[in-house]
Amino acid sequence: MSGLSRRRFCSALALGAGAGAWAAGPGVVHEVGPGRPFSTIAEAARVARDGDTVEVQAGDYRADVAIWAQRQLLLRAVGGRVRLLADGASAEGKGIWVVRGGDIRVEGFDFEGARAAARNGAGIRFEKGRLAVVDCRFRDNENGILTASDRAAELVIEHSLFQGNGAGDGQSHNLYVGRIATLTVTDSAFHDARGGHLLKSRAARSEIHRNQLTDSDAGQSSYELELPNGGLANVTHNRLRQGPATTNSAMVSYGAEGYPWPENRLVLQDNLLIDDRPEGGIYLRVAPGGRQVELRGNRLEGASRTRAGTLAY
Repeated sequence: MSGLSRRRFCSALALGAGAGAWAAGPGVVHEVGPGRPFSTIAEAARVARDGDTVEVQAGDYRADVAIWAQRQLLLRAVGGRVRLLADGASAEGKGIWVVRGGDIRVEGFDFEGARAAARNGAGIRFEKGRLAVVDCRFRDNENGILTASDRAAELVIEHSLFQGNGAGDGQSHNLYVGRIATLTVTDSAFHDARGGHLLKSRAARSEIHRNQLTDSDAGQSSYELELPNGGLANVTHNRLRQGPATTNSAMVSYGAEGYPWPENRLVLQDNLLIDDRPEGGIYLRVAPGGRQVELRGNRLEGASRTRAGTLAY
């Protein structure tokens, strides 16, 4: 460990609603930035050990990509926002950060411009473990966050922004979650994906609460929310808006690629769904199969409200 790093014995840190508790330390605090022990995040990533904290000073960090494989780690911006600008670099050809640790929390970072040869470069490529993303922003990446399909993995997103991500091929999205155990997204915003979906989750359980999943008039997203493999999905108190330039007639899709999970139930409750597609469309499309659907207290607005076929089963 660097002799310039300072040692801190940390108590438990509360993560906020839905994110559980993250117990740090004892560990070392590694400082990154001008005049700090580490000039790059990549250097700190190589040195950090389980239970450590990495504090990154506010500013722009170009082509500073990293791999995080620690079992427990806190990564946070200090003094303002930290912008991670890919500038053509990628960790393992996957994205700005690759995360495959045990319990990692990320606070206050902006991920921008991730590209990869396979056109699936991600702000964060999440492969296994448990990842909490709090107060982060993902812009102009081929995927904002892209996960693997580790069925024990858990992803928590709070108070974050996903805007203008996607390669334009319809296969990459603002947020693309594979067949993991649990996805929880709260109090976050998803806007204007480039040809893909605002939020796509294949997780066994998807908790989607109090978010904005909306396209602007110029946005060209496909689905606002897609749950192609069903699973347990609780979708409550969200605002969803389909813009006039959408590439898809439907706003929310459930089970379009079959139902591989043992339990498949969609609860769509107390959401506002606004369809501004001029010719109208479908607010919710549910594929046939062994599933349950509960619709309660939702408000429907826009062109589709007065047309037949607004709900498709």
